[in-house]
Amino acid sequence: AQGMLYTCLFATSGHDFRSLLREGASDEQLARQIESIWGRRADRYSELRNARPLPMPKVEMSYIGG
Repeated sequence: AQGMLYTCLFATSGHDFRSLLREGASDEQLARQIESIWGRRADRYSELRNARPLPMPKVEMSYIGG
């Protein structure tokens, strides 16, 4: 694992959680960060994938630990 949080399996980039963990962030801080990221996410790749003819780069599940 690379310490990244991906909000969608089709996301092309993620959010760095490795730094937060290495800096000793508390469970509460991590939860707030996840809530913040999830609340402002704009990725709807599953919906876009069906409506868009162009292929989008994706992260393989094995790369993100799935």
